[in-house]
Amino acid sequence: MKIIVLGAGPCGLGAAYHLDKLGHNSWQLFERNSNVGGLSASFIDDKDFTWDIGGHVLFSHYTYFDKAVAEALGDAYYEHQRESWIRILQTWVPYPFQNNVRHLPTEALQECVEGLRKLQGDPSQTTNFREWMDTIFGSGIVKFFMEPYNRKVWGVVLETMSKEWIAERVSVVDLGRIERNITEQRDDLSWGPNNTFKFPKQGGTGAIYEGIARPLGDRIHLNHEMVSIDPDAKRVSFANGRVEPYDVLINTPPLDLLVAACCALPETVRAAAENLVHNSGLIVGLGIEERRDDSKCWMYFPESNSPFYRVTNFHNYSPFNVPGGDTRRYSSLMCETTYSSYKSVDKADIVDRTVQGLHASGMIDGPQIQRIVSRYLIDIPYSYPVPTLGRDGALSMIQPWLESRDIYSRGRFGAWKYEVGNMDHSFMQGVEVVERLFAGGNEPTLNGRV
Repeated sequence: MKIIVLGAGPCGLGAAYHLDKLGHNSWQLFERNSNVGGLSASFIDDKDFTWDIGGHVLFSHYTYFDKAVAEALGDAYYEHQRESWIRILQTWVPYPFQNNVRHLPTEALQECVEGLRKLQGDPSQTTNFREWMDTIFGSGIVKFFMEPYNRKVWGVVLETMSKEWIAERVSVVDLGRIERNITEQRDDLSWGPNNTFKFPKQGGTGAIYEGIARPLGDRIHLNHEMVSIDPDAKRVSFANGRVEPYDVLINTPPLDLLVAACCALPETVRAAAENLVHNSGLIVGLGIEERRDDSKCWMYFPESNSPFYRVTNFHNYSPFNVPGGDTRRYSSLMCETTYSSYKSVDKADIVDRTVQGLHASGMIDGPQIQRIVSRYLIDIPYSYPVPTLGRDGALSMIQPWLESRDIYSRGRFGAWKYEVGNMDHSFMQGVEVVERLFAGGNEPTLNGRV
């Protein structure tokens, strides 16, 4: 069985890693970029600051993934306690917002609690994400945080989103717990699967995937951009003129691009791909020649006085994310902004607007702006696969047709499932599809049985 894997991100490398562990030798992996890692790659700018493609942290649901990471990093990582906050109404509220509304100004706090007390409606009867928010969080929390933040992150009309993706992604509400937190003046910080996380000492998140790829050697081919696939002849063609036959194709780039690249697809399959919605992202990295004494890991920004929705104190993850590992002299802020067909952003001035937003939200002052020594911009055409109301119907049309032609599309964008799109999920989708091919596994991650 000759297997071709497209894409050297977490999913493609998960498939390659497992094929190697099984001793199956008839496989090759092709990556369009000159580096591995996909959306989990890292880059060093010309001032020697390291940047990730967004705020990745390493936590896992799987011992198999843990083992692969251990082989890649050894003990060259740091372990952190998550400290994440929301900047809102000129104050800081610990994450998750709904459990810590006691930090809000009095009027806003009362509005949030009153909204919870007046909750009505059955969440199971709601038809979209926006309706679900109203029945779960109440008018106050939705008004101050949930609606503006999610509009910033997703860049789509929230009524067009499904509620089915929620799972462990959103902390729901316990009114009694919230009222106790208010009465006892207690912070409630431990929610979520990533309350502790690891980060490589050097090389950013990309170091994980470079380490996983290294033993796989010359079976990984960089600078090979797929341009077309013939599902009937089982051939994949690349921009450099190379053509490769296959018995099985494992695809990890975006599913809509795969559909567009396939010859002789039924019109129903091609039309279904039009219901796959994604957003895009701009990552602005700012290297500052100044020590920053701020223990926060990452921060959320729901308000309109900044373009970004999240900022990471990236120097806190590893000192080697700044030049010479010298956090007494340097600090780094990594800021994420969404754009989409529904939410336009001027890329030409996003760096300046990011600096202005940091100043407006109290993150940096005037003298610190003058000490910015590095400004780095990463444009991500595909940032999040949006879980829209039409997504599952589209997937139920596209995926069975592809699999009937021995094409398996997996990973964050290959499977188009945000809810199982973390690094560990994506890696294991690659592992599990290989396991299915050789041993008849049932792909629990893809099917939501993590």
